[in-house]
Amino acid sequence: MEKLDAVEDIEIGPDDLLPRLKDNGYDVERVARRRAWVARKTGAELAHVGSASWDSELMRGNIENPIGVAQVPMGVAGPVLVLGQNARGLFYVPMATTEGALIRSYERGMVALTKAGGVQTALLADENQTAPAFFFDDVARASAFAGWLNEHMSDMRDAVATTTRHGKLVSLRCYQTGRQVIVNFGFRTGDAQGMNMIVRATDAVCQWIQSHYEGTRYFLFSGLCGEKRASGFLMSRGKGKRVTAGALLPNDVLRLYLHTTADQMFRMWQATVIGNIQAGAIGYTGHAANGLAAIFIATGQDVANVVNSSCAVTVFEPQPAGLFVSVTLPALSVATVGGGTALPTPREALGIMDCVGTGKASKLAEIVAATILGGEVSMGAAISSGEFVGAHERYGRNRPT
Repeated sequence: MEKLDAVEDIEIGPDDLLPRLKDNGYDVERVARRRAWVARKTGAELAHVGSASWDSELMRGNIENPIGVAQVPMGVAGPVLVLGQNARGLFYVPMATTEGALIRSYERGMVALTKAGGVQTALLADENQTAPAFFFDDVARASAFAGWLNEHMSDMRDAVATTTRHGKLVSLRCYQTGRQVIVNFGFRTGDAQGMNMIVRATDAVCQWIQSHYEGTRYFLFSGLCGEKRASGFLMSRGKGKRVTAGALLPNDVLRLYLHTTADQMFRMWQATVIGNIQAGAIGYTGHAANGLAAIFIATGQDVANVVNSSCAVTVFEPQPAGLFVSVTLPALSVATVGGGTALPTPREALGIMDCVGTGKASKLAEIVAATILGGEVSMGAAISSGEFVGAHERYGRNRPT
């Protein structure tokens, strides 16, 4: 075996550290100074990174060591007719992506669903989760802990109220393993995604528990809640908004707009379900993560939540009149306040769907579900009709027309 050359130790000197500027430097002048330092240090050209169209002070609280902006192409897909509990009407959906053919694919499915009479949507649950782990000296003490918690729900809600006016503790479930008990706390977070909010509230609850239940030790995170990770727990317990969307695609719509049949679509769905089972996949979708990522980037969502949000189930069911299609997202994390949603570009994107600010998150969730269904329908049709490669060649980056 060839011996590798030794790598010399690299020493990091003061000149190699990012310049520390007052208040982390969010004003235009200090952002420019940091960007110039990076350009000198790396030899990179950063003209476009420095071409923000809005005040850099608005980034405070959203990013550290700012040097500018990342400009991602944004398009719009639609229209999609949504007949939901919180979203009703025709919607055009902003999507930011660099993947050619993506928006065209989603648009085709969305228009087909609209021609079919629209998409019914329903918000089934709305509850974000945290799951700290508690440790005890013996099994009996751990077992008694669950009953004690249920008796003190009001006290824990009071502890939550000391940290937030918006987050509400609504449920808890205990999972004991030996001397360890993981407690899954469920919170309502209003129109915010709210993870930072409820983690702070959970820490206050844990401290209250530790001071009132003798011998308690805890870690704030156990890994059970599925934050930014795919897990089977998300499918049953959920995280954020559990939302479903469904529609009947008549045979003539399948033939005219999607160039396929209900039987072809069902056979394709059945075959790929078997493949997903063999792969050990969590849930079943065609490319829900594609649409979710594009919408999340456009509207200022926490993009890493695409991981949990895309744990979903798409179903194609043949009917005499056509094909009933549905998608259910049990762990959709979307917000219309807080985080990146207040930045100028995401705010404009949310405005396209009338989803800016308070009272709009449930509406956004239903629009997202209907859009994702459009993407599932279009991809399924492209595979079942044999048009998948041709569509990418026509609309993608290889041979754009």
